[in-house]
Amino acid sequence: MQPLSSTTKAYLAGFLDGDGSIYVRLKPNSTYKYGFQVAPYVVFFQSQKAKKLFEKLCGLVGSGYIRERSDGVIEYIIGKTDAIKEFLIAVEPHSVLKREQIKLMLEILEYRQTIKSEREFKKLMKMIDRFGELNYSKKRLKRVLTP
Repeated sequence: MQPLSSTTKAYLAGFLDGDGSIYVRLKPNSTYKYGFQVAPYVVFFQSQKAKKLFEKLCGLVGSGYIRERSDGVIEYIIGKTDAIKEFLIAVEPHSVLKREQIKLMLEILEYRQTIKSEREFKKLMKMIDRFGELNYSKKRLKRVLTP
């Protein structure tokens, strides 16, 4: 990510608060040690009508990709852990609505690097489930904590 002014960080935080999402998924995957892949994301949403301005905004962040959906919405998706951490650390002091999600995501990303046992992985799963309390989801599923 390029160096950003405080004003730009505040603008990006406001954009994230209003038209963004922070979440982490556990994807079943038998090739991973505890049977799940941890997949964190930061996503911005915008109408395809504003694509040029949206691309400029996304260029400020620099780590992610744009996806055009069939419903007229474009998404800017940041999925790499280091890029997510750098972005969230930059905007966290300016966020209002998503401050709890930012703090939780940063905790998860740090804790994830220290896991050495199934018990510790179950703790990570519980941390990830806390996003269910902070984020609205139409497709939320209840999961049994047994990796």
